[in-house]
Parts: sequence; structure tokens; C-alpha cells
Amino acid sequence: MTSLDIRGAASLATPLGSTARRGRAQGEIFRLSQPAVRAEDGALVFVGTETDYRREYAGRPADFTLDATGRTLLPGFVDAHTHPVWVGDRGVEIGRRLAGESYASIAASGGGILATVRATRAASDEELSGAVHRRLRAMLEHGSTTIEAKSGYGLTAEDEIRALRLLRELEGPEVPRVVPTLLAAHETPPEYRDRRAEWVRLVAHEIVPLVARESLARYCDVFCEEGVFTVAESRTILEAARRAGLGLRVHADELARSGGTLLAAELEAASADHLLFAGDAEIAALARSGTVAVILPGTAWWMRSRRAPARSMIESGVPVAVASDANPGTCYTESLAAVAAHACLDSGLTVEETLTGMTLNGAASLGLADRVGSLETGKSADVVVLDAPDDRHLVYHWGVDLVSAVVRSGDLVSSKSKVQSPK
Repeated sequence: MTSLDIRGAASLATPLGSTARRGRAQGEIFRLSQPAVRAEDGALVFVGTETDYRREYAGRPADFTLDATGRTLLPGFVDAHTHPVWVGDRGVEIGRRLAGESYASIAASGGGILATVRATRAASDEELSGAVHRRLRAMLEHGSTTIEAKSGYGLTAEDEIRALRLLRELEGPEVPRVVPTLLAAHETPPEYRDRRAEWVRLVAHEIVPLVARESLARYCDVFCEEGVFTVAESRTILEAARRAGLGLRVHADELARSGGTLLAAELEAASADHLLFAGDAEIAALARSGTVAVILPGTAWWMRSRRAPARSMIESGVPVAVASDANPGTCYTESLAAVAAHACLDSGLTVEETLTGMTLNGAASLGLADRVGSLETGKSADVVVLDAPDDRHLVYHWGVDLVSAVVRSGDLVSSKSKVQSPK
């Protein structure tokens, strides 16, 4: 049995529970001064005060001690919406956006998603694997111990399968825990531009069953949006995925009020994501279905778009998760913590609601809230050590990386200083 304790911290902050928090409960955070945490064989066995820790574990030192003096302990972040499998550079697009050009215009001229598709298809397995590994490693170093990771930049059966197999091959303690999602319906491939129905049929009847048979993904996602996939096309793919045993996620109402949120609620999808144009009817449907609303405030900010109505969602009892949407075009960041300030200052959440959104509620949208997303005994020992005296600095002290150490499954996997010492 290998043990690790974390001592000397100024504070600890965590949501509690094994299901999504909604309404007023989303803002309820358990805070503890002078905490201590102990992990054994990858699981949390003690979360409490330093005084109680000394009493309970007197004479039983841990194999390793992490010195967190003056810092704050948080649950490992759970980033429930990322796009990490790609190569290429779309930096030129920021200039076009700042000049006022729209997402649709850039895409129509050969930029956008299809530009990344071309580069990703052309990459060797070694090149693509190296790029994804570096990206996942950066996510872990910035505090994300669990992520949802989508395919979607291959847009052929072979390249979508390659992306998911690559994610499986990269599993290990040096990267976050990965929940893979098939997103073959990210865009219509250029080869199928004039025969969209054939691509929808191929995704629903060939790619989805193959992915399910090989257990390459836990979820299937569709970009249900004006100019991308219609509600009817999205329904065809999602219902095929459900029959195959995959969970459902939906890119919904990002560019217009497209019907995607209502479809996600009707199908009781695990999540509906983006939701910038969701209205009262959509919010009410989400509240009834229990579908987690995954807001992506970094993307809305970067695109200079309207914000998801997160405040109304909270007040209506919709569980809200906060995710990065890490992607090469509209939110190029590996840091979920970087979007926390936008969740508060742009989308209207409190610091407490945001912390729940980027931990427990993100975990709930991935079906993992009984294992990760909070600092409670029995759960995986996933801990972020924040170089700050309390959790509010996550938003208050913005624009810098405050993550000083990361513990994943009881192992110290990232540290900026020599804070580990043997027994």
C-alpha cells in the first residue's frame, strides 16, 4: 500500500456529493481551514483538519508528504468538453476575427474546422500522437485530472477511428484520465459537401457501431447547428449511438437557436454544450430532463458572442458545468482554470458555482461523480494545490497559473517546486 499525505495548507474547498448539484446547491462549497488530506492506494482515506489528522494517524506516517504550506487544496478539475486531437496552426484567423470577419465567412473560405481537418489527416501517427500527448500533459499540469476528449478533426471513418485509438494508447498517469467521445458529426467532410445524407448514414450506421464494438468511446456528440447538422440529422446519429450503447452529448445553440438544446433534453443526453442562444423553453426542458448544461465561457468571450444564460439556468434548477472547449480555432487553451474568471464575470456565476461547475458537475456529465469531482473519502485522490490562501483567488488573481502541484490517483504528477519528501 502506497500512501501520500498533504499537509500545511491554509484552506480546502470542495463541493460535496456524488451527483450533479443544481440550483442553490450548486453554490454550496465546503471550506476547511488548516486541512490535511491522506491518500492510500490512489483513494482518499482522510479529509479533515490537521488536528484530527495528527490524532488519527499518530505513529503512522505516510510514505510521502506533500508540503502545501499556505496554499489551497481543490478537487482535480474535470474538463467536460475538449478537442485535443489535432495538428496545425490557425493563428492567422485571430486577425481576421478581430477585423470583424465571422466564423462562417472564415470557414467558407477554407479556414475553420476544415483547415484543421486537412492538417490532421496529413499528419503521421507519430506526429499526431506527440502533439496530443503534449496537449494532454499541459492540461494535467494546469489542474485537469479528468477530461472529456473528442475526435472530430479526421472526418473519415479511418481518421476518426485513428483519433480514438490514439487517445486510448495515450492513457497513463502522466496525462489526465480521458473520457473519449466520438464527434464524427463535427462538420460535413469536403468530400461529402454535396451529399450530406451519405455522411450522416455513414456515421450512424458504420462509424458508430464500429466505435461501440471496439469500446473506443463512451459518448457520441453531434454539432447540431445552423449550417452544420440539422435536428433531424442529429437525431439519426444520436439515436444510432444510443442503440449502440453510447451516451449522448450535443453541441447545441451556439450560433443560433437551432433546436439542439431541445433535442438534447428530449433524448435525455448527458450534456448539452455551448447554449449561447438557449431561451426559456430550452432552459425549462433541460431542468426537466436533468441534462447537464456545459457552458464554455472562454469560447463565447473569444468569439465576442453572447453568453450562455447561465444565471437563468442555475435559478431554474439546471445543473451547470464549466468547461474549456480547448480547440485550435475558438479557444486555444489547455487551462480550464483560465476560463473561471469568464464564467463569473461574463456568464454571471459565483466563484462557488464555478468551482462546482469545473469539478463535480463536470464529473456528473461524464458519469463519474461517484469517483471524482470532490474531495471526499472513498473518491479518487485527485487534488489541485493552488498557490493562494483560498479558492476565491482562482478568479480574483486571474491571468496567471496558480496551480503549484497536481495529484492524480494519489500520485504527485506535476509540481513546480520541491514539495515532496519521503518518509
